[in-house]
Amino acid sequence: MYAMLKRWRFWLGAVISAFFVVIALRGLDLRQVWFDIHTANYWWILPGVGVYFIGVWARTWRWHYLLRPIKPIPLKAMWPIVVIRYMGNNVYPFRAGEVIRAYVLKKREGVSISASIATILVERIFDGLVMLLFVFVALPFAPGLPDWLRQTVMLASLAFFGALIVFLMMAALPQTSRKIYQWGISRFAPGALQPKILTLADRFMEGLSSLNSLRDILMVFFTSVIIWLLETVKYWFVMYAFNFTVSFFALMLMNGVVNLATTLPSAPGYIGTFDGPGIEVLKVFGVNPTVAAAYTLVLHAALWLPITLLGFWYMTYQSMSWQDFGKAVAETQAGSTQESEPTEIEPVKIPITPQSPEKESI
Repeated sequence: MYAMLKRWRFWLGAVISAFFVVIALRGLDLRQVWFDIHTANYWWILPGVGVYFIGVWARTWRWHYLLRPIKPIPLKAMWPIVVIRYMGNNVYPFRAGEVIRAYVLKKREGVSISASIATILVERIFDGLVMLLFVFVALPFAPGLPDWLRQTVMLASLAFFGALIVFLMMAALPQTSRKIYQWGISRFAPGALQPKILTLADRFMEGLSSLNSLRDILMVFFTSVIIWLLETVKYWFVMYAFNFTVSFFALMLMNGVVNLATTLPSAPGYIGTFDGPGIEVLKVFGVNPTVAAAYTLVLHAALWLPITLLGFWYMTYQSMSWQDFGKAVAETQAGSTQESEPTEIEPVKIPITPQSPEKESI
């Protein structure tokens, strides 16, 4: 059954990616796109890569901050786990890296997967809110934005704000929330599974504990803004490798739109869902379509390749094979996010002395 589901999810992502690839490349002179890629000044990518890794380090700090109420974990121990998460998202569909990092954290630090998943969902909500903030800030500078994109932003706003309100209410009223989901579990879940589901729900609530404090909420939001501003700075550096210039607000809009689009199911590496919307946004600002395509494809590669290679390095360093990684994906996505230890995978040993992000080559 799981194999059939996995194939269904894979093909859904492939179809959506193919749709966006068609949108991205329709009507383009591909030889001119290749020429623009070939003649780009790639030295500008280097500072962009450095800024990007600073952003990854900021993301590591944010997760460390969210996990503090559960278990204080040193940043140097969390950095490799976050890098592996990026690699997992880049090589597996449906953002499998998010579940993988919860699995690795469980093996390394003993934090329950349910609690980790709760903090990861909080991260995703704040990321989505910041992306929407970027879009709203930049909208006045893009009067020609298509109606479909504006409507998509409105729908996404409702979804992310709704999820945030639910999580804040759960964190503010833990006893009431527990009564509600305990009632639902006792009424609708099979009797044999009720204790296990209740335990998972309780540990998920534990992961929301960082939302109990207004100070913590503001800190997570502020950190999220810094993370995505740093990623936009990378967009800005890579822009100078090509023959066009747009405002920083335009790149904020592009960053917000493409990252909202990558929440859709897609082939591994966000093929199409990153590229199609990115090219369309740049065209709104008058960028030549072939230059916009060349820039977006190179930017996508610059975002994908360095962090993925570093993730491979950490995986190799700890003697973790592809078979192990695949088993972890299968077990966690097949519903074995139970708190029992997987029996077929050796305990993960993450190096505790990561290389400095500034020293990593991209």
